[in-house]
Amino acid sequence: MKLTYIYHSCYVIETDSFAVIFDYYKDSGTSSVKGYVHDELLHIPGPLYVLASHFHPDHFNRDVLTWKQQKEDIIYLLSTDILHEGKARIQDGVFLKKGDEYEDKHIHVKTFGSTDVGGSFLLEIDGKQVFHAGDLNNWHWMDESTPEEVEEAGNAYLEELELLAKTTDKLDLAMFPVDPRLGSNYMLGSEQFVSRIQTKILAPMHFGEAYDKVAAFTPFAKAHGAYLLPLSHKGQSFNY
Repeated sequence: MKLTYIYHSCYVIETDSFAVIFDYYKDSGTSSVKGYVHDELLHIPGPLYVLASHFHPDHFNRDVLTWKQQKEDIIYLLSTDILHEGKARIQDGVFLKKGDEYEDKHIHVKTFGSTDVGGSFLLEIDGKQVFHAGDLNNWHWMDESTPEEVEEAGNAYLEELELLAKTTDKLDLAMFPVDPRLGSNYMLGSEQFVSRIQTKILAPMHFGEAYDKVAAFTPFAKAHGAYLLPLSHKGQSFNY
């Protein structure tokens, strides 16, 4: 498999026969139509699965619906809130809510919850367990919130984490937020994640251009058996 970081919460997974893109926001290049997605991904033979965890514009760019004009074998797996918010039409794809599943000859997808809107996705791809968190995180905002708000956010996150752990406590790859905007304790959610679920590779998301802040999570991840992708730029690819 090949994993490519596009931007924000968007990653691409490529296998020998198909590809999957998660939460497309912007391409990795200098314009909306330049970068890995438009220059390479949309021209690769084989099915392309487009997954979007929720309707927020930094996770779902409606431009993805125009890709079917360039590529026939494209399958849209979208969170139901995208439909309810009027960002897509019922004929645009398969809409999934928490607990729903999708399966074909290439992939199996199960939808889990979020601590924001929409959901998160657990996929089986070529026998590997892959998780994309969407906006699932411990969004505690500790430097700004009251202790009660911090506790409420933490409990909501841990409940969702336990639901995932009941299905699988081992992941080959997890794409998960490591967002410095949370302040002094910004790594808490990712720390709790790799502590609860054995994760081989952790691909950070939702961090803007703060590559140095993400790299600071490396020692904790390593201590818990997870390899944190050493990201340094958009469009960066890894084989695993």
